[in-house]
Amino acid sequence: METLVTELILNGGEAKSKAMEAMAAARERNFEEAEVKLREAGEALGKAHEFQTRLIWQEADGNKLDFSMILIHGQDHLMNAITVRDLAEEIVGLYKSIAALDTAKGERG
Repeated sequence: METLVTELILNGGEAKSKAMEAMAAARERNFEEAEVKLREAGEALGKAHEFQTRLIWQEADGNKLDFSMILIHGQDHLMNAITVRDLAEEIVGLYKSIAALDTAKGERG
């Protein structure tokens, strides 16, 4: 179980970091980089979710899990990463809209 929880924490943290990097790239109008970082965040979330699912299946199979602070911490990382990734997708979209408006404004001039 400890290995699964560790992977949950590592991948959740990676996903959150990549989502934050996506927002920073979008702020600099580097939308290609922002999209790459969002994809990487999604990949890390997929891995974290896989480890979470393994833990759920262990319990469903009758293997009682001991709930510890580290498991709660892992779940916390995952949920925060999902929230930050979802917000990052919205923020990247907003930055793209602002850039498009600025471009259109410049063309009208």
